[in-house]
Amino acid sequence: MADSAREIENLLYAYAERLDSGDLEAVADLFIHGRIKPSPDASAETTFEGRERVLEMYRSATRLYPDGTPRTRHITTNALVEVADDTGVGSARSYYTVMQQTETLPLQPIIAGHYHDTFHRIDGSWWFDTRIMFIDLVGDLGQHLLYKLR
Repeated sequence: MADSAREIENLLYAYAERLDSGDLEAVADLFIHGRIKPSPDASAETTFEGRERVLEMYRSATRLYPDGTPRTRHITTNALVEVADDTGVGSARSYYTVMQQTETLPLQPIIAGHYHDTFHRIDGSWWFDTRIMFIDLVGDLGQHLLYKLR
């Protein structure tokens, strides 16, 4: 069995894999016991808590193509994971870079930033508690998002 830090790290990668496959339901499943804050100062109204709200967020934001995917690769790196096994809580800081290629957009990075995540263990399994998204660099998001970011 993997140690707690590895299980948490695997959650980071599962998020990216599920999002890139276009399985927004599976992405939302990761937040059954958690929430996403799109920025550190997000209000309660713009914090997406629980599976249904997270699913609503991704459905309203993510452009899916005929193959059912967003035609992206979310690359997660520089993961620094800390775990307090005795209390069942953990945290991670990581970087993300999103690459995209479509029929009209050559392969390129479209956004980069970092995440601050907290986790909690429930009935022996690790879950996202809170994911805070930070946007550091922005490229051409016109073929990825269903709204204008900036």
